[in-house]
Amino acid sequence: MNILFVCTGNTCRSAMAAAIMDKIAQENDLDIFIESAGIFAEEGHSASENAIKALLKYGIDLSNHKTQPVTEDLIKQCDLILTMTEGHKKLIEPMAKGKVFTLLEYAGLNGDIQDPYGGDIDEYEETAQEIYDALVDVAEKISDMQSK
Repeated sequence: MNILFVCTGNTCRSAMAAAIMDKIAQENDLDIFIESAGIFAEEGHSASENAIKALLKYGIDLSNHKTQPVTEDLIKQCDLILTMTEGHKKLIEPMAKGKVFTLLEYAGLNGDIQDPYGGDIDEYEETAQEIYDALVDVAEKISDMQSK
């Protein structure tokens, strides 16, 4: 299964989500390929400093992350696209009908993942925790699908 995480700039939320999901997938032996991208991302920028710091708590090194924009090719390659907000979902849905969900929606929850961009480390850590908690549920769902 190919999963694409999408946010605005691909420097915070989607980058953190992809890295956290990668760790959870390894720990749970899930057969998935993970990408992240941003709707307004430019190619090749680093993750934000506080996103890198926030993930150190999980033993995840995000320092090698490079941003990339959402492209039609990425959308076609992916089986599941998880966006950080309903707004992101609405922008991508016309190109990817039936495979786009907000992260919280796919995890069985409501709402959007708030953008910590420009915030302090506490905001990034709160966002990382919210993403982590949702991804535990997503991983369980994927595991159930893969074991059938």
